[in-house]
Amino acid sequence: MSHTQDKSSALGQGVVVFVYLAILSVLEYFVAVAFDATSILIVVAVVKAALVMYYFMHIYKLNEESDGDEHSYAYKTGTNRIGLWLFLLSDGFVFAGLLVMRSNLLGLTRPPLNQLLGLGVTSVLLISSFFMNRGETALAYGDVKAFMRNTMITFILGLGFLLGVVLVEWRLAAHEGLIASFGNPAVGPVGAVFYMMTGMHAFHVLTGLIFLAVVWNNARKGLYTAEKHYPAEAAAVYWHFVDLVWIFFYPALYLIGKAIAI
Repeated sequence: MSHTQDKSSALGQGVVVFVYLAILSVLEYFVAVAFDATSILIVVAVVKAALVMYYFMHIYKLNEESDGDEHSYAYKTGTNRIGLWLFLLSDGFVFAGLLVMRSNLLGLTRPPLNQLLGLGVTSVLLISSFFMNRGETALAYGDVKAFMRNTMITFILGLGFLLGVVLVEWRLAAHEGLIASFGNPAVGPVGAVFYMMTGMHAFHVLTGLIFLAVVWNNARKGLYTAEKHYPAEAAAVYWHFVDLVWIFFYPALYLIGKAIAI
């Protein structure tokens, strides 16, 4: 797909990518329930991650050429993009380490979590990325009001995801016995994996919500234009990164392997 498009084409591209992501998410859920095919789940997660990185996070923009003027906004934006992606890369190693921990401690088993709830919170986060993409795209074409509207929707959905994990899923997990006790010390690794992975991700969702609130307020003050809005772009990329991480955490926690009986 071309990177130089009119507004309607750019928004339409976001819809197409979202539909692909939604279909793949439903597919991996049914594959896990019906076949328990770990290899297929991994392939689906990688494909979803590639779609998010290229079309929502715009990794191709790292190759955009500037005018060479070190004092220009375009040049500074290019260097800021590189800095942001280096940060995301380093942060990605933290999440990769958590995935390795999960693999080493649990192997082809998983915590006894509610798979429908997992699909529900995953859907909410995926939809939030869709609206974030629409908001960023609208701002790139000078539509500040559409950016504010879509960013607010993203914020509400992101908050819903955060509360769904922390207030609902954590409580249900504790009820299922994922918190270790003297009477059942063997549950320790399972609970550690679940709370470490979801806790670290929840922290990043929280920081992402703060980031969204800041750029929304800046847009309200009229600080962004079609030509100068990199902070809003950075907030969108960070939010999609949060979604990217969950693309791998979701199957790792809810789909891959058999649930451990506690």
